[in-house]
Amino acid sequence: MRPFDSADPHGFLAAFFTAFHHDLTHGDEDAGTVVDRYHTPDVVQFADGHRMDRDKLIAHTRPTRKHKPSLGVEVHDALADGDRIAARYTLHVRDRGRDLDVEVSFFGRFAPEGRLRSAHMLTRALPRKQEDAA
Repeated sequence: MRPFDSADPHGFLAAFFTAFHHDLTHGDEDAGTVVDRYHTPDVVQFADGHRMDRDKLIAHTRPTRKHKPSLGVEVHDALADGDRIAARYTLHVRDRGRDLDVEVSFFGRFAPEGRLRSAHMLTRALPRKQEDAA
């Protein structure tokens, strides 16, 4: 079965990132165990041109585990075809008293059980509204 046959791609993607973040920040499992639950062993991600394999992804989680930022995921557009999903979403992050909104253009492939196997992401920080910055 393909991951998106019965799942709404908007909901699937929001649930994927929310659950991964929650397990990283609220659990006491090893980071590698959490990464492996959500990603295939051969995962490769490109974020703004930077390549991350499994080991680099685990290293990338260390600040998240240490600082425990809050995360909201707002999926604006999402299309799925077989094991692929293309989406545009905004991450709303609150970290150490600072708010940050990041828009992401995401192109990914998922394994049949729903783990991420590859992704290409382009990101941009969104400007804060004047009333939000105060």
